[in-house]
Amino acid sequence: MLNAIKDWDNAYANGANIPGGERWPGLWVEPAENYRKAMLAEQRARLDVAYGDGPRHRLDLFMPRESARGLVVFVHGGYWMRLDKSFWSHLARGAVERGYAVAMPSYTLCPEVGIADITAEIGRAIGRAMDEIAGPVALTGHSAGGHLVTRMICTSSPLNEARQRRLAKVVSISGLHDLRPLLKTAMNQTLRMDDRVAREESPALLSPIEGARVVAWVGGAERNEFRRQAQLLANIWMGLGAATAHVEMPDRHHFDVIDDLADPQSALVDALLS
Repeated sequence: MLNAIKDWDNAYANGANIPGGERWPGLWVEPAENYRKAMLAEQRARLDVAYGDGPRHRLDLFMPRESARGLVVFVHGGYWMRLDKSFWSHLARGAVERGYAVAMPSYTLCPEVGIADITAEIGRAIGRAMDEIAGPVALTGHSAGGHLVTRMICTSSPLNEARQRRLAKVVSISGLHDLRPLLKTAMNQTLRMDDRVAREESPALLSPIEGARVVAWVGGAERNEFRRQAQLLANIWMGLGAATAHVEMPDRHHFDVIDDLADPQSALVDALLS
């Protein structure tokens, strides 16, 4: 039996296909704010650290109680068009409690800039965080953020070789690794991609850096396209020499698949830090 996608907007629509999906991103606001307040009270948070001149070129840095064992960077999603670092602060808890510093950057959104510009911004943000924290670096990101952290371990990465050598692991959570299908969606009126940009910014169409280690993590209850995108990256990059894994978490949808980042004992945090 042949399968084909006829409604590309629906194929990539998350909230509309999750029962109660309209509750997000609002459900993240209170726990994120509470975590920031608690970390500020303990003097373990530095908010709005500048990594560039733009108004959204800011990152938050959350510190463990002892000297950091290394650095984790989390890059948020929102289809490169929405949201900022403030929605996700509580997700730093898992890695922080395991002894790692966690950086969470914002970035300029489309259509003010293009996706290639955002890739460059995230490279600068990661570099700024690396300048603050010594040791190995793990990158993770959700949805569009999964795309952005995976771009950091392509041979066309904006990170220089010295910074690439510090990268221990990338976990792309529900990441978008082939951007060409989005050319067929209404959101591309905002993203303003053409075929050239879609190809140049698609990790699945690019080569991984030497020694790349990547986990494509996705919810078992997600849209088929997100599950396919995770399988795609792990499959193609294994054939290009990267160490890859593909993990589907049963019953997790696109929004709750990231919850386990807040749990220091979760399989997701283990995958990120192991």
